[in-house]
Amino acid sequence: MDLNADVAESPDDLALLDVITSANVCCGAYGGSEELMLEACELAVPLGVTIGAQVGYPDREGFGRRPMDPLSDELIDELRRQIDLLAEIADAVGGRVAYVKPHGALYNTIVSDERQAAAVVEAVGPYGLPLLGLPGAASLRIAAEEGLEVVREGFADRAYRDDGTLVPRTEDGAVLSDPDDVVAQALKLVGDVDSICVHGDSPGAVALAHAVGSALRGSGHEVKAFA
Repeated sequence: MDLNADVAESPDDLALLDVITSANVCCGAYGGSEELMLEACELAVPLGVTIGAQVGYPDREGFGRRPMDPLSDELIDELRRQIDLLAEIADAVGGRVAYVKPHGALYNTIVSDERQAAAVVEAVGPYGLPLLGLPGAASLRIAAEEGLEVVREGFADRAYRDDGTLVPRTEDGAVLSDPDDVVAQALKLVGDVDSICVHGDSPGAVALAHAVGSALRGSGHEVKAFA
């Protein structure tokens, strides 16, 4: 089971690289900076942590968590710009971008928005990289139809609705912070997902990631990168 986290959104989340197996490196559109991207890659490579491009809407004010409706061509160009930037930085320190994960509002939008989902797949297609997403998402269905590898992702620190979508962050209880709850959810997700995420900006993220990793190993699951 892969254990991933969002990093390079702020200096504080880089400590997660000592715990996780895959790093969703913020590509600077909604947070972070090129300096943080470089530092994340420099740390990830010797640790053997897989580098992924976390792409999102160019919305630093809203941290990429506000819904947007860009034209398909605009979205494709923006996402490719972000992937290319991280690829250049990773290559400079002996790493490589191994997968793509949308962030925030984009991630949630392409669960059901066919047009934006198709645009995301078109953006990723030429790179031939695996695409992470919510099980049942339109983005994963379209990616699979286009021959891309898809990776089903679950969230240890987020509450779910009955239909398998995430409870919006605007609602009470959307973010789980109690370690027992987070571990229980992670173990529940095993078998239904290929990768489990702990958000880098969740309260006590490093301790939560440690707890999830320990619980997975204690339950007999090997914790390793999918890519």
